[in-house]
Amino acid sequence: MKLLAIDCAANLCAACVYDEAAKQELGRSVLDLGKGHAEHLMAVIAEALKASATDYAGLGAIAVSVGPGSFTGLRVGVSTARGLALALKVPAIGVTTLEALAAEAAAAFPGRAVLAALDAGREEIHAALYDEMSVLTYGPAVATLADVAAMATERSLVLSGTAAALIAASAGRAFDIGPQTATADIVTYARLAAAKGPGERPKPLYLRGADAKPQAGFILSRQEN
Repeated sequence: MKLLAIDCAANLCAACVYDEAAKQELGRSVLDLGKGHAEHLMAVIAEALKASATDYAGLGAIAVSVGPGSFTGLRVGVSTARGLALALKVPAIGVTTLEALAAEAAAAFPGRAVLAALDAGREEIHAALYDEMSVLTYGPAVATLADVAAMATERSLVLSGTAAALIAASAGRAFDIGPQTATADIVTYARLAAAKGPGERPKPLYLRGADAKPQAGFILSRQEN
């Protein structure tokens, strides 16, 4: 089976085609955008399909990063994945950014527990803990930096994600550290989705509300006639 993986959770707009049987990537396209995923995602997907010599009809599943990450990017990625899956009559499979980052750290440090953590601002951390067998034991959840640092010092954990350096500094000790990025390589999402297989339809993983709030000062009072 060939699987299309999509990632719009952070700064990247990425897609790749993965051959589950051969366990290898066939082609990819990746843009470092920051913003504007909606305008570029379909072109990125088309480029990945072209690079892999595959068309939509040759796909057996769609994988997508579901966050935590950018509110807008997650909506774009997940809605596109679900739309393609519906049109092609294939399953859509969600993979969190934290499990993908943890998987990359586990590959670099085999047999170690991994704390995947993203800096969410406001001294908050989006975190998930995976044991030595890569089984989720905590999270995904929002925690304070102090709480996550305390968790990290209780065991010999490998750190991964954008909050890794913050956690190490807060704990006041050195850690083995995996990728310190906001998202994993696109083929990591493909591999994890292929291993998972079909399940519930993916939906964005929002660990806190959107930053944007209505500006009450601009609301006009209703006038009665």
